[in-house]
Amino acid sequence: MTPRTPFFPPFIPTSGALIRASAQQWGPKTLAVLGDQRLSYAEVDERSARLARGLLAAGAGKGTRVGLLAGNSPEWIIGWLGITRIGAVAILLNTYNKAAELGSVLRHADAQMLLTVDHHLGHDYLDRLETAIPGLTEQPAERIFLESHPYLRSVWTWGEARPPWAMPMTLLEDRADAVSEGLLRQCESEVTPADPMLVVYSSGSTADPKGAIHSHGATVRHAHNLWQMRDLIDRDVLYTPMPLFWVGGFSFTLVAALHAGATLVFEEQFDPETTLALIEQERITQVLGWPHMAKALVDHPSFAERDLSSLRSGSYAALLPQAAQAAAEVPKANSLGMTETLGPHTFDAKDHPLPPDKEGSFGFPVPGMEHKIVDVVTLEDVPVGQSGELWLRGYSLMLGLHKTERDHTFTPDGWYRTGDGGHFDADGHFYFTGRLGDLIKSSGMNITPRDVELVLETMPEVTMAFVTGVPHAVRGQDVVAAIALRPDATLAPDEARRRVKELIASYKVPRHIEVFADQTDLPWLDSGKIDRRRLTALLEERHAEANEP
Repeated sequence: MTPRTPFFPPFIPTSGALIRASAQQWGPKTLAVLGDQRLSYAEVDERSARLARGLLAAGAGKGTRVGLLAGNSPEWIIGWLGITRIGAVAILLNTYNKAAELGSVLRHADAQMLLTVDHHLGHDYLDRLETAIPGLTEQPAERIFLESHPYLRSVWTWGEARPPWAMPMTLLEDRADAVSEGLLRQCESEVTPADPMLVVYSSGSTADPKGAIHSHGATVRHAHNLWQMRDLIDRDVLYTPMPLFWVGGFSFTLVAALHAGATLVFEEQFDPETTLALIEQERITQVLGWPHMAKALVDHPSFAERDLSSLRSGSYAALLPQAAQAAAEVPKANSLGMTETLGPHTFDAKDHPLPPDKEGSFGFPVPGMEHKIVDVVTLEDVPVGQSGELWLRGYSLMLGLHKTERDHTFTPDGWYRTGDGGHFDADGHFYFTGRLGDLIKSSGMNITPRDVELVLETMPEVTMAFVTGVPHAVRGQDVVAAIALRPDATLAPDEARRRVKELIASYKVPRHIEVFADQTDLPWLDSGKIDRRRLTALLEERHAEANEP
């Protein structure tokens, strides 16, 4: 596909230049809201600059790898900007991760420093870190030396808890007095669009962690480029439950809001009743979230009583009464994206009405991105209208995968094999036909089946496990599993699910587990391999039966 001309910002695309430009244009305007916290663009610029100076005083600099573990909040925004505006690399950590997953990602990411909350949603993250990092409790603050995490030297915490191995964030900010504003400016001037800004982990870590490295230039430019195609203005007040540590919350919401001058409203946890009250109270204009969330809001008993007249876009149609949704004139923005491209790489612009005969398409290539469809066997380009594997390259494509050689990630001429199947029609619309691999997408979250299989196989009763996704009308897919037991072992499905829930993020826990007394009871091919097609069909049938009223 021939790329169209992208639309990039007028300043050098780095995080420091972005927040300075945004603060200069919208200084007193509110950028972030969480409960009683309300921070303006100017305050976020000032506080992130102070944190950046504190990090410099603590020895951080260009290339220092700093983990960020926190829920959606003003602190998260300040942490990301403070880290990256001096050229350090932000490792975006998943708050859903249990101890083993968190420890694995911190090790894989080569984190040298960690900024973390002490508690979030009733979870004690300091206790979780002590479990994730063996021997941490015996380490002194700022002098951590552990073989399990050989690069980690210090942990800094927001909150009241003060374990001996961690330092309070207030102290880090106090150290800023040792570093002048002029020195910070000089550091920022040496950060370039080509420099790595962040590492985003797209899924769990009990198998092989996969961290996509993104540059300053790609991060700042992509949100700006997409902004030109979206219905997003400075008067907008956005609400999203999508985590900032994934690209939907980060690039499509936060960085886009910084370009547009919009306000972001967060809450500790999505709950239909309190979320509806928040939308009403804060006069939210756009809700950006997953379909199952919108359905939960519409289905709540208090929905009809709420004044949602401020809503104008985003998931607006889903929040209208069911009878009015069909007639709602809401801009359509069908798109397809991935962590490796910082979100959408195909998109339907706000001023491009989707013709009736194009329903089901995922839009055109985003300007600046190139696409082609390739035969999965011959690796040759296929004709227009014929399905194959989607390959892409362009400005928003990641620099690479952390600890993975370039030739294992990209073709010699720079193409990235997405693993997505689909085709383009003669008018340039892309149609997605499904994953060619085995990635499960449930409620907007990506799950690698092998992550879950490895956890199931740690149970002493289990000899092998198989995990797949089955269709669900609202969530897209549900995670389901089959386990085969060792001779004479017993294990109830509910007990297996309980154990899994203690070890991995809740969204990865299978909703249904089918137990086989022996692995010979599983369907096998003549080749000696599991018949995955038959087993998937069986799990889909059993899962449907389990959900029958």
